[in-house]
Amino acid sequence: MERLRIAVHKFSSCDGCQLAFLNMGEALIELSEAVEIVHFPEAGYVDELAHVDIAFIEGSIVTAHDENRIASIRAVSNRLVTIGACATSGGIQALKNAAQSPDDWTGTIYATPSYIDTLRTSSAIADYVPVDFELWGCPITSQQIVTLVGALLRGVWPVDDTEKVCMSCKRAQYVCTLVTKGEPCLGPVTRAGCGALCPAFGRDCFGCFGPSDTCNAQGLANRFVGLGYQPERIARRFRLIHSTRTDWSVT
Repeated sequence: MERLRIAVHKFSSCDGCQLAFLNMGEALIELSEAVEIVHFPEAGYVDELAHVDIAFIEGSIVTAHDENRIASIRAVSNRLVTIGACATSGGIQALKNAAQSPDDWTGTIYATPSYIDTLRTSSAIADYVPVDFELWGCPITSQQIVTLVGALLRGVWPVDDTEKVCMSCKRAQYVCTLVTKGEPCLGPVTRAGCGALCPAFGRDCFGCFGPSDTCNAQGLANRFVGLGYQPERIARRFRLIHSTRTDWSVT
């Protein structure tokens, strides 16, 4: 089986999704035998503009330099895969997109805003270059990477799992935090992939893995109103991690 050449690039992010590679354990050894890592600064490999079969992109576009850089990376990558909330939807830093004065928000935070090099918005990679596949999560899991690379090595296009967190929760027989505790759980509208991690510990889902297919966000928001939550708090709940997603826009 021919080894795939891969690269892992970082843009504006916390590095959490890159740790999904480094935290693989024994699977990382198996992965390194199946692929050739040519660029992954956090692991010690640096050759950003080398031609690769798969470029994994973590982070969002927030500077003019980022715009030029992602175009250059796309030009040398057969396939480009975004990993995590920042790369797929702009991430938590996209909350700045809703600032009332987007041209002056740095002035309300920093004493010398002239030193801050930033665009008005934080945007997903797909807003600038074509993306072949998206791995959702905040952060993604090591299993998502293993599954995707394994499929591509075998010449199979990976499956985009859009099942809802509620399905994972029910299969694991976790107590429903929405029904039994009346908490604003986003599980009914969030794509699976985390293994229902928060409900496993009795917490409501925060929506880290983004909108599921055919989700009814407004219907769930109406249910939260019925539980006594204020509309402003509900809107903040939906905007926390994937604020740019219009399918999670609620009133």
